[in-house]
Amino acid sequence: MRSASARRHPELGSLGFFLRPSELTRTLDSLRGEHVRVPRGLVFHIPPANVDTVFVYSWALSALMGNRNVVRLSPRAGAVVGVILEALHEASAEADPIVGETQRIVTYDRSDEEVTAALSAACDLRVVWGGDRTVLDVRRHPLAPHARELDFPDRSSFAVVRAAAWLCAERAVRVNVAEGFVNDAYWFDQAACSSPRTVFWVGAEQDCDAARADFIDHVARVLDGRGWGVEPGMAVEKRVATYGLAADGVAESVEFRGNALANVTLVEEAAVPRRWLGAGTFVHCRLGGLAELGAVVERRDQTMTHFGFGREELEELARGLGGRGVDRMVPVGSALSFGRVWDGVDLPVEFTRLVSVVQR
Repeated sequence: MRSASARRHPELGSLGFFLRPSELTRTLDSLRGEHVRVPRGLVFHIPPANVDTVFVYSWALSALMGNRNVVRLSPRAGAVVGVILEALHEASAEADPIVGETQRIVTYDRSDEEVTAALSAACDLRVVWGGDRTVLDVRRHPLAPHARELDFPDRSSFAVVRAAAWLCAERAVRVNVAEGFVNDAYWFDQAACSSPRTVFWVGAEQDCDAARADFIDHVARVLDGRGWGVEPGMAVEKRVATYGLAADGVAESVEFRGNALANVTLVEEAAVPRRWLGAGTFVHCRLGGLAELGAVVERRDQTMTHFGFGREELEELARGLGGRGVDRMVPVGSALSFGRVWDGVDLPVEFTRLVSVVQR
C-alpha cells in the first residue's frame, strides 16, 4: 500500500486492507473451537486471468491455514501482478524460510495440460476460479480419491436501489454512492464476477424514472471527472450488444453517454440478460417491491449491492430466496471487497481439516 504503483491501482488498496495484520488475526481467532484444526495439505490454485488480485486472496488464506500451495498464473497476467509478486518476494525475504520452501507461484500456458494433470493428481485440494468452461476443462484432470475441489464458475451481479431513498438523499450522499458504483463496475472493466451489470429500481414508476435519470447523471459526472476512456473496439462491441437487445425486442430504450457509459432500459416482461455487454453497460429494470427479486434471481447471481434498504429487509429477502441465488448483499461501493466467505463458501474452513480429540 506504500508503493507508488499501488496508488495507481486502487484494487491493490483493497488487497492491502484485507491483508493487514489485524484482519488476519481476526480470521485466525474466529476458527478456534472444540476441534484441532490442521492444514489440508497441498492446495493447487487456478485463478482467473481477468482479475489480477484474486490469486492473492485465495493463496493468502490457504497459506495462513498452514498449507503448502502452488498457484498457477496465466501468462496473460497484467501489470498489477508484477507489483504484487515484487511485494511478495520482498516480504518472503524477511519471513521464516519455511514460507519460501512451501509456497510456489508458477506460470505456464493453458494448453500445457500435463502440468495441470500432475498438480491435480498431487494436490489435496484444487481451487478453480474462472468461467464455466475453465472449470469443466480442469475437471478432465482427475484428483486423488481423498482430494476435494472448490469451484468458482461464471457468476453475475446486480445493484438494487430504492428510488424514494435516492431522491431523498443529500447530494453528498448521492455523489458518494455514484463514486462507489463506478468503483464496483469499472475497476476490472465490469468483468469481475461481483461487478454489477443490472440496476433494479424499487418503487413507484414515476419515482424510479426520476431516480434513474439522476443516478445516471451522477455516474456520468464521476466518469467525466476521472477521464475514463474506452478503447474504440470496446465502444463498437457495446453498441452492437445493446442495439442487438433492441432489435430482439428486449430493450425499450438505449442511451449512450459518450463511449464510457451505456444504459439499457428493458421492456417490463423481458428477462434480464446476464452476459457481459461491454465495459460500462448497465441494464435498468423496475420492481414494485424488493420481494419481487425472488422471481428474477438465478443460481449464478452472486453479489447484490444495495442502497436504501434496512438490514431486516435484506435478511428477509435472503431467507425468501432460500439459496436460489445471491451469496452476498453489500452496500454500493463494496462489491469488490473480498471476504473470507465468498460465493457462500467459508474459505479458511475449506482450507483446513478438523481432528477430533476425545479424552475419557
